[in-house]
Amino acid sequence: MTIKEIAQMAGVSSAAVSRYLNGGYVSDEKKEQIKKVIDATGYQPSAQARMLRTKRACLVGVVVPKINSESISRVTAGIEQVLSSRGYQMLLASTDNDPHKEISYLKLFESYPVDGIILTGTVITGEHRKFLKESKVPVVVVGQYTKYANCIYHDDYGAGKAMGKVAAALVKEDGHVAYIGVTRDDKAVGVAREDGFRAGLKSAGAELAEGYVRKSEFTMDSGYRAALDLLEKERDVSVISCATDTIAAGAIEAILAYRKAQIPSVSGNSGTRMQYILENSDIRVTGFGDNQFLKAVTGGIPTVHFGYKTSGIRGAELLLDVIERGEQIPIEMKLGFQLVE
Repeated sequence: MTIKEIAQMAGVSSAAVSRYLNGGYVSDEKKEQIKKVIDATGYQPSAQARMLRTKRACLVGVVVPKINSESISRVTAGIEQVLSSRGYQMLLASTDNDPHKEISYLKLFESYPVDGIILTGTVITGEHRKFLKESKVPVVVVGQYTKYANCIYHDDYGAGKAMGKVAAALVKEDGHVAYIGVTRDDKAVGVAREDGFRAGLKSAGAELAEGYVRKSEFTMDSGYRAALDLLEKERDVSVISCATDTIAAGAIEAILAYRKAQIPSVSGNSGTRMQYILENSDIRVTGFGDNQFLKAVTGGIPTVHFGYKTSGIRGAELLLDVIERGEQIPIEMKLGFQLVE
C-alpha cells in the first residue's frame, strides 16, 4: 500500500499523509481521518523510502553495561519512551561492564546506519574520549560526566555526602563505618560517591578509617565476598555503606552468613531472612539506587533515589535535538537525587 492509496481512502491529499507520517502540521480533523485508515490497514511506511526522503534511518544505537539491572532498565525505558513517540527505533547492545566491548559497539553503530548513539557510561577511557571527539554521528553520554560529548549525569558527590551523614548517625558507640565501593576508574560511582561519602562523614564528625574499605564488582556476589572479608577481619563494624543497592544486597547476605542468624519460626526464604537481619542485627547496611526488588524483600534500607528514567528521557531528547535540529550548543545536565531513609 502506498501513501497515495492511504490518502484516497482517508479523503485527504498525499501531502497531508506525508506530513502526518513525518510529524508535520495536519489539522486535527485530517489527523483523525488518516489515523483511522492507517489503524484499519496496518500500514507501515517504508524504512528505505523514509531514509531517502529524510536522510535519516530513524534508528538510535544504545550501549548499556548490562541488561539485568533495575537502574539500566529504568534508563532504557526512558530512552524508548522518547524514541518511540518520535518515530525512532532503538538498537540495544549490552557490554557486561567491559569498556573494550563498549568501544567495539560504538564503532559498530557508527558504521551502521544509525542517526545517533546513547552511551550509558561506566568507565571513560582514552579510547572513549578519542571516539567521542571523532565520532561521525552525534553521541550523548548518560550517567557519566564528560566534556567530549553532550551528557546527562547524576549528583553522585552530593548523594554520597548525604549518605555519609546518614551513616554517621547510624554508627553505634565504639563502632566503625565501613564502605564497599567500586573501581575508581568509574568517576561517578567509584570516585564521586566515595569522595562525597567521606566528606559527609567528616562533616558529621566521623571518618572512614583505614582497613574499613573494600572494593567490589557491580554484583551481589562480589558484594557478599567483600562484606564477608570485612566482617571476618574487622569485628567492630557498625555500618556497611555500599556504592550500589546490588552490592548492599550481597552485604546483607554476608551478615546473615556471618551471624548464622536462624530461628525456628522464621522460614528459609531469602527475603524473610534479610528482613530478620535488618531488624535484629547490630550492623546496618546502606546503599545507592533505590532498588525496588531489594525494598520488597527487606522492607527497605537507607538508600538514594536517582532519576534514572528521567536521565534516559533527557538523554534521548537531547540526542534528537541534535539529529533533527542540528543543535550545536554543548549540554552538560546534572540531575539531583532523593534520600530514602
